[in-house]
Amino acid sequence: MSALDGITVLELSRVLAGPWCGMMLADLGADVIKLESFDGDDTRGLGPPFLAGTRPEDGMSAYFACCNRNKRSLAIDLRAPAARPLIEAMLREADVLVENYRTGGAEALGVGWDEVRAINPRLVYCSISGYGRDGPDALRPGYDYVVQAEAGMMAITGAAGGEPSKVGVAVADLATGQNAATAILAALLQRHRDGRGQRIDVSLFDSQLAMLANVASNVLFTGADASRLGNAHASIVPYQAFRAADADFVLAIASEKLWLQACAALGRDDLAADPRFRNNAARVANREALVALLQAMFAQQPSAHWLELFAAAGVPAAPINSVAEAIAHPVAAARGMRLEIDGVPMLGSPLKLSRSPARSELPPPRLGAHSDEIVSRYGFDPRSLRREGAIR
Repeated sequence: MSALDGITVLELSRVLAGPWCGMMLADLGADVIKLESFDGDDTRGLGPPFLAGTRPEDGMSAYFACCNRNKRSLAIDLRAPAARPLIEAMLREADVLVENYRTGGAEALGVGWDEVRAINPRLVYCSISGYGRDGPDALRPGYDYVVQAEAGMMAITGAAGGEPSKVGVAVADLATGQNAATAILAALLQRHRDGRGQRIDVSLFDSQLAMLANVASNVLFTGADASRLGNAHASIVPYQAFRAADADFVLAIASEKLWLQACAALGRDDLAADPRFRNNAARVANREALVALLQAMFAQQPSAHWLELFAAAGVPAAPINSVAEAIAHPVAAARGMRLEIDGVPMLGSPLKLSRSPARSELPPPRLGAHSDEIVSRYGFDPRSLRREGAIR
């Protein structure tokens, strides 16, 4: 039995943050019904690449596949009068609804919080937006790239002295999806105690701002703004990338114990005894001098030499792998992080539960693949609804 067996989720969301949330719940065993317009989730068309043997119009892009497994798809026109009885039937039995319309969009479609909770007061209703459902920017659309810029992430990402850069993956979307899933689980737990649903309001801006973590804390403590440090760390030294004779690698000395172990492994007890480097605070103050010393040393041997040396000493260090190399990593294989369902290759779930492991049963669905099955389950005739333009 999966952890969320018996939980039904209506996913009225598209692109990444909402679908990522939905997939996390689906992986944990929830029955996630993805309600899509007749055009389908936007990401179905965001390619190439598309699954081999399919056409762009089939809607099986790599982007869509990354966040929609273990779901069932219902292609429905929420505006069609004939769809309303079906929607209300689904709402009455649902445990969770996830929506990421622009503020006011859900209300215009008859699935806003006030209307829905009147139908099912036990429903956990999760709204995902760019800037929250209240506040001065509640009506603005939310896009990961824009939020990375506006909520501080780009300002601290990129080479020191270089131009700001976005992170290479949509971290604001992904963090928002994870925050939404966490909040939903908390709300379900509270509902188990008091029998009542509630509304959840999760935004990209809030999630991205919270992800600044210790960097934002530094600004709050000092009043001095953060800057880009490239592959270095604002508060830990040495904790960055170095260039060996043949390739870059990263070294992470995050404690005084590790610093002493690294100095011993390098045969440089003089560095450990040097008052400029006696503790982390001193090393941060003398960052440039220490990094120059270490860089000169590392340039003399290939990266494999240093990685083997640090591994033997128990000091965290690693090569900078490509995405393909990371996917092919032995740890990824051992941890079940690569899977294939019905010919669709995907990354696996990082959620490892001993008694109720994440499932990998359904491939990302074709648009409307489960329309008849879902409609019939709620006691409606799919042929009739299709004739009336309610489903496809």
